Amino acid sequence: MSEIKIVKSCAIGKIERTVFGSFIEHMGRAVYGGIYDPSSEYADGNGFRKDVIDLVKDLNVSLVRYPGGNFLSGYDWKDGIGDIKTRPARLDLAWGQLEPNTVGVLEFDKWAKAAGAEIMMGVNMGTGTPKDAFELAEYCNYPSGTYWSDRRREHGTPDPLGIRYWCIGNEMDGCWQICSMPALEYGRKANETAKMLHWLDPNIKLTVVGSSGSGMPTYPEWDRVVLEQTYDNVEYLSLHKYYGYPDDDESRISDFLGSFTDFDAFIKTARATVEYVKTLKRSKKQVYLSVDEWNVWHTGACDDPSRWTVGPKRGENIYTAVDAVLFASLMMTLINNADSVKIACLAQLVNVLAPIMTDGNGKAVRQSIYFPFWAGSHYANGTALQTFCDCEHYVSDPFGDVPCVYVATAYDEQSGEISVFIVNNGDKEESCNIDLIDFGKLSAVSSERLIYENLFDSNTSQHPELVRWGKVDMPVSHGNGKFSVVVPPISFSVVRFKEKAENPRKGKN
Repeated sequence: MSEIKIVKSCAIGKIERTVFGSFIEHMGRAVYGGIYDPSSEYADGNGFRKDVIDLVKDLNVSLVRYPGGNFLSGYDWKDGIGDIKTRPARLDLAWGQLEPNTVGVLEFDKWAKAAGAEIMMGVNMGTGTPKDAFELAEYCNYPSGTYWSDRRREHGTPDPLGIRYWCIGNEMDGCWQICSMPALEYGRKANETAKMLHWLDPNIKLTVVGSSGSGMPTYPEWDRVVLEQTYDNVEYLSLHKYYGYPDDDESRISDFLGSFTDFDAFIKTARATVEYVKTLKRSKKQVYLSVDEWNVWHTGACDDPSRWTVGPKRGENIYTAVDAVLFASLMMTLINNADSVKIACLAQLVNVLAPIMTDGNGKAVRQSIYFPFWAGSHYANGTALQTFCDCEHYVSDPFGDVPCVYVATAYDEQSGEISVFIVNNGDKEESCNIDLIDFGKLSAVSSERLIYENLFDSNTSQHPELVRWGKVDMPVSHGNGKFSVVVPPISFSVVRFKEKAENPRKGKN
């Protein structure tokens, strides 16, 4: 039995809507064959798949990081503007494929607006220069009367795009990155870029590149050096993290399910690095974290070996029910670090490491990880509350101590709704007592759960609902804010309550 205590006054921080962002890179079939496929029966007048747009809107995705990723470090944004018929095709060295530049800045802006998401625009810090970045921002955000703003108007978009969020490069410490560089060199280049972008538009929010992962030899020293160069001119530090296990080794599932403990430590280390530099600079400004790549990534993701073709298969991970349970824990870790994590981007959104898959002319399919993201983006509103859980633990070989039951809580003061997210990592059914302390009169609103028959079930175009989201038995009320609920082994559930508003006084005595 697990004892869960949630205290109304124990706030962690506001859950920003930008924590439920995602990522589209010009990689594999994410763009060509994913969001854009004019040959599909589901295509709209712009060539974008309406079924994909509908699912992205249903996911409630707040912003989309674009156009990369590794692709970004070799990309010239000017190739993707103007008459589509005269745009040059380029060899993309990052992913070994052909980039036709059919979809560029303005096309993606149309797609994002149709999907109801903001753009988080990346600027090339590999082959690109601060001047290139400035000109892209001028093209996107300046009203008119300058060279690049007038080019945008000539290209059919009279109004500025108003892009608020910008990334200054991608994974620049990685040897796989086009024109990678040392931390000090990148930090200086990024700082000059940040200065220019803020001079153009003081209202934009800038993310600087952190080390590519905790396994990098540059980690976390890279982050310190870069922040010392850029702290005064940026708003966020970027973090990237993926988790997986060997597909043919089922004995590692318990270890795999404990990955969120490492994710939490990774986030807290980045936060500590930010705080160190803030103190070093005697700054009153707060830089936050942007976890702008995170997901489950298996060793068996489908990769087409062909090169220099448009839209080959790259990184097409087929997600199972057990993947979705870990995914939920990772998402809950973002919520439980709401005081420092203000942006997060699920990498990616369509076909490549994605919750949404397309298959030729078949209708787009929701993969298993779609459902926990949906639950978070719809129910994790308001403020994250510190949640105390007394439960059994186990030892994971790579990650150490892991609680069998992991919990996150969101409290929306405006609506009075409390959403309790529960993952059972254990191999047995768990009874959970939930004690909601210092709230008003409470009632249960709903109890929902990831539903599946087998841990390795996955959704396909032939069987699109082997893993699904559904309502289950309501929690039992024991009065005074106390409830109980039973959760199955290896499961993800959301139990929601509502605080009854007090009646206002009707006049004076």
